[in-house]
Amino acid sequence: MKALITGISGFVGSHLAEYLLENTDWEVAGTVFGPYANIADLCGTLELYPAELSRLDVVTFVLEQARPDVLFHLAAQPLVSASRRDPWGTLETNIRMQLNVLEGVAQVKPDCRVLVVGSSEEYGLIRPKDLPIDEETPLRPLSAYAISKVAQDLLGLQYHLTHGLHVVRVRPFNHTGPRQRIGFVAPDFASQIAAAEVGLGPAMIQVGNLEARRDFSDVRDIVRAYVLLLTAGEPGQVYNAGSGESHAVQDVLDTLLGMSEAEIKVRQDPARMRPSEVPEVVCNPTRIRNQTGWETEITFEESLRDVLAYWRAEMKKKL
Repeated sequence: MKALITGISGFVGSHLAEYLLENTDWEVAGTVFGPYANIADLCGTLELYPAELSRLDVVTFVLEQARPDVLFHLAAQPLVSASRRDPWGTLETNIRMQLNVLEGVAQVKPDCRVLVVGSSEEYGLIRPKDLPIDEETPLRPLSAYAISKVAQDLLGLQYHLTHGLHVVRVRPFNHTGPRQRIGFVAPDFASQIAAAEVGLGPAMIQVGNLEARRDFSDVRDIVRAYVLLLTAGEPGQVYNAGSGESHAVQDVLDTLLGMSEAEIKVRQDPARMRPSEVPEVVCNPTRIRNQTGWETEITFEESLRDVLAYWRAEMKKKL
């Protein structure tokens, strides 16, 4: 078996590559656009393609060279906040890349299994009566990012129905872990705490809404789900991937502060508040559990401890 991971040098892509190399005998290839830092230790074991996936000819070239049996499409613009600053840029990037990947597979390797990665953001405006969120919950997207993920999701379904491709769709809920970039809640908090501990930042942490509750999983559990879905998931089907439990953003902050070696104050920053904040999001993972047996294994506290350890190491590099 050979796997191709688009965006292999990203947060999730690098963890997926590590998982496949450590737990399977698969060959692993990937496309890279940007820094290689997250996969620097893996480069000798990977088949890498610098690639701009907004061009169909580039995608088809990579597919012709790599000839993958399974394809995990992870390359994307991942930030809701960035989609508010540049809505069309996010729509154009995420939809065009998804279309090119599916069209490329249809043209070059139609027997390749494809994972289309959506997002819990597709559900958008969640009401208390909707909880926990299953795959039949209506989609009420609240951002251009969410719209782009709905489009990716439905493109995957369309190419399954019209081209017969083995496409499995997944809607992951919030996930964190080492190497996650600034712009997400856990690394935002952890990076500020780590900077304060070594004197590279103020002993003050800037926060947004701390009352919102979200379903947090560790990225290392999520990539296991991705592999199980491509090996045991039903073609054309969509699956939620989440822990089934919610934690307040306040819990994330308190847990990280409880691990801190410095006295750090907290100040709310209006710029970090979302214009449309949903009070609670929690996943119903019954479908993926029944189909694949997947369960989360890494605890909330363990995941946050590893996030903080990562950012401590990053800050020490700057000293």
